[in-house]
Amino acid sequence: MKSRILLIEDERGLIIALRDRLKSEGYTVETALDGITGFERAACESFDLILLDVMLPGKGGFDVCRDLRQLKISTPILMLTARGQIYDKVLGLKIGADDYLTKPFDMAELLARVEAQLRRNNSQTTSSNSESYRFGTVSVDFRRAEVTRDGRKIELPAREFKLLRYLIQHRGTLCTRNQLLDEVWGYDVNVTTRTVDVHIAWLRQKLEANPPHPQFLLTVYGLGYKFAD
Repeated sequence: MKSRILLIEDERGLIIALRDRLKSEGYTVETALDGITGFERAACESFDLILLDVMLPGKGGFDVCRDLRQLKISTPILMLTARGQIYDKVLGLKIGADDYLTKPFDMAELLARVEAQLRRNNSQTTSSNSESYRFGTVSVDFRRAEVTRDGRKIELPAREFKLLRYLIQHRGTLCTRNQLLDEVWGYDVNVTTRTVDVHIAWLRQKLEANPPHPQFLLTVYGLGYKFAD
């Protein structure tokens, strides 16, 4: 089945170039020329990947990304922008984008990033045998991207939820820090292995009964982490 991509971009020349190239690679491509239309389509329809420009009429790309994540829509988002400042890249990633590519970009690099996101998302989707998982007093709903503890909803940013989901789906096996960076943070993102440690600590504070002595999110010293089987 062809992967379905939503391209939210207002530069018509780039739309034609990207649409033609992506279609030639076997993808189905839908387009939206402004942020409002793009947000509505992304919120109401099913896509495998969203290519999202930052500078858009009606509703900016950062707002589109943030609002989709607030709706618990976990479709991978690859942001496209002429901005090159590190602040913009960090902001995009913090509000839930999966990757960030600065214009002008090489088409081969774009395709590599698209393939990486689709492969990662497909792996996460197919590796889960059910739509939910329970451990201790915590319940995880993969389909809705919701987590509850003792019956109370726990707010997890998109990155923390993806990290938790990946560890659960690979429970009982060692996940190295570099593996987690590659699978959760994505292709060519300027983050360090310390980033993984910080996010694990945040998850423990929210989900473990005794965070200093975790029962589920375990450290494999010198190597990485694993979720208790």
